[in-house]
Amino acid sequence: MKTVVSSTPVVMGGALVIPQGLLAARKGETAPLADAKADAEARARIERIAIQAVTAAEIALGHQVKDVSAEKCGWDLTARPPQRPDGSLPPDRHIEVKGRAKGQRTITVSRNEILYGLNQAEQFILAIVIVDGEQPEGPFYLRNPFSSEPDFGVASINYRLDELLARAVAPDALDC
Repeated sequence: MKTVVSSTPVVMGGALVIPQGLLAARKGETAPLADAKADAEARARIERIAIQAVTAAEIALGHQVKDVSAEKCGWDLTARPPQRPDGSLPPDRHIEVKGRAKGQRTITVSRNEILYGLNQAEQFILAIVIVDGEQPEGPFYLRNPFSSEPDFGVASINYRLDELLARAVAPDALDC
């Protein structure tokens, strides 16, 4: 305590914090919030195009299709195949639709979607649609797309798009 001396503080540096939105507004640029809104709108457009492409493919196979994406059940579409010649009904298809803009390299799948894919292996289909502008490429279907359950704290997993597409088939190539 003998060597401690009280004195006037000396400023060694400083920082001025200016919100990015304020700077963008002053420069006349688009605010980050507007960019985020545009990104969300683009994702919603791609998802809508992908859902429409898969729905059209299922209807072309003679299936009845119901959009269940708002129900958060682990997949987006339930497709009911027609009755077999012997009168029996094949199981419904539970289709998780993933739309991606052309040039993207990954697909993000939620933990919930993976768990349903593992639990409903014979019914679950991962459908991938690549969207180029307004034009869909696909859909490309994968049965049993997941090999293991994610760890407890994992919310989602990114999968390489090229690896998934290498294992994918056309919708009419899957058995009902």
